[in-house]
Amino acid sequence: MGTLLRPGPAAAAASPIPVASSSSANHAVAVGVGARSLRYRGVSVGALRSPSPQVLATRWRPRRDTVVRSDVVAGGAAAAAGDSTQALSGTQLSEYLQVASRFRGVCFYLVTAVAAIFLFVAMVAVHPLVLLFDQYRRRAQHYIAKIWATLTISMFYKLEVEGMENLPPNTSPAVYVANHQSFLDIYTLLTLGRCFKFISKTSIFMFPIIGWAMYLLGVIPLRRMDSRSQLDCLKRCVDLVGKGASVFFFPEGTRSRDGKLGVFKRGAFSVATKTGAPVIPITLIGTGKLMPSGMEGILNSGSVKVIIHRPIQGNNAETLCSEARNVIADTLLLHGYGVH
Repeated sequence: MGTLLRPGPAAAAASPIPVASSSSANHAVAVGVGARSLRYRGVSVGALRSPSPQVLATRWRPRRDTVVRSDVVAGGAAAAAGDSTQALSGTQLSEYLQVASRFRGVCFYLVTAVAAIFLFVAMVAVHPLVLLFDQYRRRAQHYIAKIWATLTISMFYKLEVEGMENLPPNTSPAVYVANHQSFLDIYTLLTLGRCFKFISKTSIFMFPIIGWAMYLLGVIPLRRMDSRSQLDCLKRCVDLVGKGASVFFFPEGTRSRDGKLGVFKRGAFSVATKTGAPVIPITLIGTGKLMPSGMEGILNSGSVKVIIHRPIQGNNAETLCSEARNVIADTLLLHGYGVH
């Protein structure tokens, strides 16, 4: 049987707890942290001493590096959450703007279609008188077209025109040329109130109301990639200018896909040299951003600026073409646009 031992005075002062031991083996009893073992009569006994204040301070001191590391981790998580929120907000804003642009596009076509119905009726009503008294210029038809274009665009974007003093009167024939960025270019130019004849693809004339109104205005049809149609178009332009009407060309031939000014063709300038009519360069700024080429179903918010340059004249089509393009190109570069 084990023998109950009484601890010595030193041990008793440390703790009154009895310690049991077996005669066949020594048993050590450790109580608390940092206790030392003492021997009494061949038996190992753990002395129960309280840790020193220095030990306690060391063992219970806050782990600063752990706190700092936790703060860093928490800050990184917060930053990541913030970036995620910003990215989400940016995506939502982009989607909202796209939906708004589509909605504006739908409204634009609704407004222009409704306005065209009523104004087309007015065109039909005055057309017999136009053919009798103003067959070539067709000022009454162009005045109605100006009302239609102004009503349409005034609800969707702001228009600024610079250089109106450079426009010749309607009674003076001229060859107008401009850069081509968007479907909105025609609407914008019609607001100038000049009786110039556009050149348009034959397929556009098949559109109800719009195509019929173009026929009443005297717009010149053109079959692209048909050299004979192009020659007939130029002959008709020469004939119209010779009879006192003005013509309008987009010398690039088509709308710019990337917003940069393309190479000019010489057809318009050949008409000018053959008839002696002045060339009126016009720079259109902003229409391509509102309704980019190939994205005619949307209408972004913004404004458009039209800059009408001074007339240029000459006897060489190549020189006229270069001068007109340089004037338009310099203006576009000044406003941050590119040029091929």
